[in-house]
Amino acid sequence: MVINFRDITYLKEGTVRQKEAHKVLLELNIFELLKHFNPILVGTIPINIDVTSSDLDIICQSDNHEDLIKVVSENYGEFLRFEVKTIPSYKNLKTTIITLEYKTFPIEIFVQNKLPEEQDSYLHMLVEYQVLVKAGEEFRSKIITLKQQGLKTEPAFAKLLNLEGNPYEALLTYGFEKGYIS
Repeated sequence: MVINFRDITYLKEGTVRQKEAHKVLLELNIFELLKHFNPILVGTIPINIDVTSSDLDIICQSDNHEDLIKVVSENYGEFLRFEVKTIPSYKNLKTTIITLEYKTFPIEIFVQNKLPEEQDSYLHMLVEYQVLVKAGEEFRSKIITLKQQGLKTEPAFAKLLNLEGNPYEALLTYGFEKGYIS
């Protein structure tokens, strides 16, 4: 089954944590609020490899980061651990990361002037999802165990797939080679 990651309704039919995430996202009305910024939920929760500390990662697109910062600050600026960081150049793109906490979820909003479907975090998730579909439940369990031991997601996949070098780049290369992403 291929998931339409653009539409968060798939979370309603998922795990307990996915259902909680769906409820929280609806309570916050965050996808409606960010609709002009092309939001997509990415990361471990959508593909069911999250651990207790996993956050809700929302990637967005904007050439005017100040507009997005204003919208998010006006609506969520009073939330716990609210913080805005702008990195002048990450892979030659201005990147803004807004973090906050709501109920049991840390939330990270990540914005670049790049289509979300072309951003690394989305591509990583697609590759990871395809690997999980093909490799099965035992592989999923091993990934979660590695994450519980402190390994980040991409390094955990790289380790189990025997990928060498930078795990973030190696995973993308692997995805292209396998035809999981194009």
